[in-house]
Amino acid sequence: MFFSFFYIMFAAQLLSWAMKTPIFIIILLMVATRAYAQGTHDTLDDPFLKLEDLDGAESEDWTITYEELSDLAENKIDINNASEDDLLRLPFLSGQQVMDIQEYLYRYGAIRSAAELMMIPSIDYNTRQMLVRCIYFGDNSSRKRFPSVDSIIRKGRNEIMATAHIPLYEREGDKNGYLGYQYKHWIRYQFTYGKWIKAGIMASQDAGEPFFAGKNKWGYDYVSPYFLMRDCGKLKALALGRYRLRFGMGIVMNSSFSLGKQASISSLGHSSQGIFAHSSRQEYNYMQGAAATVEAVRHLDLTGFVSYRKIDATLNNDDNSISTILKTGYHRTISEMSRRRNASQTIAGGNVRYHNNGFHLGATGYYTTFDKMLRPDTSRLYKRYSPQGRQFWNIGIDYGYTSRRLTIRGETATGDCGAIATINSASLMLGNRLSVMAIQRFYSYKYYSLMSSSFCEGSSVQNESGICVGMNWAVLRLLSLSSYLDYAYFPWPRYLITGTSRTFDMQHTATWTKGSWDITARYRLKTWNRDNSETHSLDRVTQHRARLAITNNNKLWLSRTQCDISLYNQNGTSKGYMISQQAGIRTKTLQLYASVAYFNTDDYNSRVYAYERSTLYTLSFPMLHGNGLRAMASLRADIGKNLMIIAKAGTTHYFDRDVVGSGLQAINSNTITDIDIQVRWRL
Repeated sequence: MFFSFFYIMFAAQLLSWAMKTPIFIIILLMVATRAYAQGTHDTLDDPFLKLEDLDGAESEDWTITYEELSDLAENKIDINNASEDDLLRLPFLSGQQVMDIQEYLYRYGAIRSAAELMMIPSIDYNTRQMLVRCIYFGDNSSRKRFPSVDSIIRKGRNEIMATAHIPLYEREGDKNGYLGYQYKHWIRYQFTYGKWIKAGIMASQDAGEPFFAGKNKWGYDYVSPYFLMRDCGKLKALALGRYRLRFGMGIVMNSSFSLGKQASISSLGHSSQGIFAHSSRQEYNYMQGAAATVEAVRHLDLTGFVSYRKIDATLNNDDNSISTILKTGYHRTISEMSRRRNASQTIAGGNVRYHNNGFHLGATGYYTTFDKMLRPDTSRLYKRYSPQGRQFWNIGIDYGYTSRRLTIRGETATGDCGAIATINSASLMLGNRLSVMAIQRFYSYKYYSLMSSSFCEGSSVQNESGICVGMNWAVLRLLSLSSYLDYAYFPWPRYLITGTSRTFDMQHTATWTKGSWDITARYRLKTWNRDNSETHSLDRVTQHRARLAITNNNKLWLSRTQCDISLYNQNGTSKGYMISQQAGIRTKTLQLYASVAYFNTDDYNSRVYAYERSTLYTLSFPMLHGNGLRAMASLRADIGKNLMIIAKAGTTHYFDRDVVGSGLQAINSNTITDIDIQVRWRL
């Protein structure tokens, strides 16, 4: 342990010094390729970026999605022994692709290597890159049974992971305002045994929150225990503690992750179903209690769940009714701490699902109650149809059919609101190279479900009608195109929009791939309405974003050169651009990465995002606006079979300001530097 502590501190000091030394970045960015590579690059980051929307970093859903996908990459599925349900847990696989994998295994036996996946025509290059990071190739194709208790105890994998975020600066709130110190850290213990058992506890602390003090006198501000068991005979899943749920297309119940437009088109609308362990640091939208899925008879699954949990809320002046349910999880100030778990929510419900020969039909329903009345400020037009009361219910029916070429899915729901919501999708594979898809949704402005999350342009499944069409086309062996067009109409006022409004969103992506080389060009146009406070009318806002990236990614090294352009127009044009370079070198035991980016934007509206490799389970997209430089260096060392250490340092230097941020987050400097350290011990 002393050696580990010494190593971490040494790495932190080295990275802190390196980030102040420009020659270090230059050397690493131009590093030669003569080193001998013994391992493989199994990072999830590169293929994940193909699914990420240009401004997807603004969404908390992407953080949850990345954590879930990272967990799948860390706990791989044996593709040769995987059931249909196992493969459907991979959200980037379409129903057709799952069927094709199973048919290939039936005809030709076990898959022996990643190269053999190329024999399945429906699995394109990008999907294959994601798939190989989440699977391994077992020795035979015989279905394994649930292990004995003795095997679980003897052969299960124990893992403890600790991560710390250390800012080398002081915010105004750190001086006066925040209740705790400026460091952010989390620790997780997890036990796993194959696909069958996953159990652990997560403890997390945000910067500024008290630690072993005040209302956190017992230590961490957020503690999450979880247990998940799968495929034990008729018991297909059992969750205890904290867990997530997703059924149908999510317009009734989805406390799990959601994919964006680009990912939905790439996976032809597939989304994983069922029960998931909540091992995330996200402090909202989870369930706490128990859930189970059993196979009542062949092809018929029954799920029941119950949950009780404390929630954060802003109370009205009477202190006995809820104005807003909070989702940030921050408890840094006296006012934030006063809202900590000051209300409670109870949920009970179930799902029944019949599936056979590609056809499925299901029904989901739940009932929820709060200990305090929900009473939002309905004098604001955009909140007029927000849920009000203490007790709520929703019920919906989902349906679908999947064949080799055609997939149809949908869900229709209602609730105590007395209104309807429906979403339907159809995808068609026109040969092995071209697939097309359409997603239609109608969410009444009176409809609401407190546990929903689905495909939408707005922030919730409410007040929206729209149609999205897209395609994936492998034009040539080396060239592929992906596009979508989405139109949405909002009949009722929204936040910052008084009146009916519309959005149009269009994105085109072209990817040329040969060997380890990859050239990606992406363009996105988005228009929407926003209030003009001076003329009391609606302005039409137009945003253009474009990206060109050239990547060379092989077993030994990575080089990625990228240019981003952003244009924003609302009664005037705001322009921005960023030029960035990433480089890395990796061996079996050591990985080094560095990046540098120059950005220049007129204001916040033309902001850009610089993707960076970070610690495991962490998605890092620093948001940049103004004029400056962003640089990062990270080091990962795998010491023996048990110990892994990651150290990362990042710094942003602004040329156009002396103070970064505002309010309690203000930093009296034009340079901000952070260090991240992560240690994992696995047995």
